[in-house]
Amino acid sequence: MKKSVKERILETSLHLFQEHGYHGVTVDKIVLEAGTSKGGFYHNYKSKDELLYEIHDVFISYVIEKAELSYTENKTPISRLSAILNSFIKVFDMYKPYITVFYEESAYLNHEFKQVINEKRDRYRKLLEKVIVEGQESGDFRNELPANIVTMAIIGMINWTYKWFKQDGPMTMEEITAIFKDLILRSIVTEQGLVEAKQLNQLIE
Repeated sequence: MKKSVKERILETSLHLFQEHGYHGVTVDKIVLEAGTSKGGFYHNYKSKDELLYEIHDVFISYVIEKAELSYTENKTPISRLSAILNSFIKVFDMYKPYITVFYEESAYLNHEFKQVINEKRDRYRKLLEKVIVEGQESGDFRNELPANIVTMAIIGMINWTYKWFKQDGPMTMEEITAIFKDLILRSIVTEQGLVEAKQLNQLIE
């Protein structure tokens, strides 16, 4: 199936930004490599800034959608957290070039786009923190750990995956996901929660 002009521009810019950096790439270079025109570029993107924003939006929108679906489809804090972690970690395999470019180049975004991005990130963070709080209230997660710190620790640990994960590396993302889930769940579950985590086969035994 032939790719649209927008898809070609996005994929080309990902490659060029990774190779030359955001400031090392002009719109002229993008359209030349993508086989389109400046008119084609500006029909789809108002600026290079908007293109960088779109790169972020692709993966953050996926993560939010999957997290909200995980929350509604599962009924317990442990099953919800496990499902959310599955989709969150998977994104570093599915959208590795997008994530790498965004984290390396996001400092160059203007305030308007940064604000929208921060709002979406807050939406995700609040949902994850809600699951942690509910787990503490149900007795599945340890109460002595502040929910906001647990939430940020999980996000911070997983976000760093973009730096070291290699798709042709010795471990698959599924294997890495199992390790992350084991680390996170064992550190926050109570004895009660441990029983359910084992029943759901969420731990490495």
